Amino acid sequence: MPEQTVLLTGITGYIAKHIAVQLLNAGYIVRGTLRSLARADEVIDAITPHVDETENLGDRISFVALDLATDAGWGDAMKGVDILMHTASPFPMTQPKDENDTIRPAVDGALRALKAAHAAGIKRVVMTSSCVAIIEKDLPLGQLEYTENDWSDLTRKSMTPYSKSKTLAERAAWDFVAKQAPDMALTMINPGLVVGAPLDVHFGTSVALVTRVLTGSDPMMPNFGLPLVDVQDVAQMHVAALSTPASVGKRFVANSDSLWFVDVAKILKEAYPDRKISTRVAPNFLLRLMAIVDKSLRSLLPSLGHRPNVSNKQAREILGIDFIPPRQSLRETAAFLIKHGAA
Repeated sequence: MPEQTVLLTGITGYIAKHIAVQLLNAGYIVRGTLRSLARADEVIDAITPHVDETENLGDRISFVALDLATDAGWGDAMKGVDILMHTASPFPMTQPKDENDTIRPAVDGALRALKAAHAAGIKRVVMTSSCVAIIEKDLPLGQLEYTENDWSDLTRKSMTPYSKSKTLAERAAWDFVAKQAPDMALTMINPGLVVGAPLDVHFGTSVALVTRVLTGSDPMMPNFGLPLVDVQDVAQMHVAALSTPASVGKRFVANSDSLWFVDVAKILKEAYPDRKISTRVAPNFLLRLMAIVDKSLRSLLPSLGHRPNVSNKQAREILGIDFIPPRQSLRETAAFLIKHGAA
């Protein structure tokens, strides 16, 4: 395979650092975007222990300062790039008062990256979306699981700003390719809740949820379930898409299995029995009362009593992904957090 350069947006992110490692190990050259070049050393320190060949690493990875909120620098950043891999998007722990504070950066950032790539003649794009762009809808009678054919219902009152942001950003990307860049080959990766050991202590909101359970922050677990996937599998899907022509024009669910949140707690309690991890399920009315005080719980309320089953068949059959079991992912996440004093 000839050396190709990938512009990887948001390279300081939890998922993006794993993607950078797998891209480098697959022979690609990586140009990572970050808002401040001061964080470049952070990325190098995180990925170096996991890169197969580090002798000429400085020649194979570089960095450029870009902001998803402004056009400045995007044209220059795309020069010499063969592939755009867009992962950067806000994922807040608490929902903002104004939903546009989350929605606009996600939508505008995705379009800014795509327009710059198109203007530079880049034909191949892989973008990170989310399962929340799929599962926020009622399934038709007789359909037992969500698939890539499903789209979240934006008119649903329970849609959070984050869910709206991911759905609208993905819709905008597909619309842009269809109407303005039909020669652009786009693949979308839609992860569930991403867990698994981070490469450093600068991890995201999804890992912080594991911290919350490990530290016994909640006396009871909320009565809902969610699809989980290991960060290594998510990264592998992004990279595998580049060498899989059949992935073009498709969405791919990244999901190992769906678990009730109390089962997540039980897995962690089993691994760390001395920790004050609650394995009791909170009554729905109690969680609603708690959410009045604890804003971080409010985004969970629409999911109470629901555990979405999401098919990963397409990722297994087309991308060849053999998903890591959630039990292993959760244990590895917890071990990392405890080792580094984060839980």
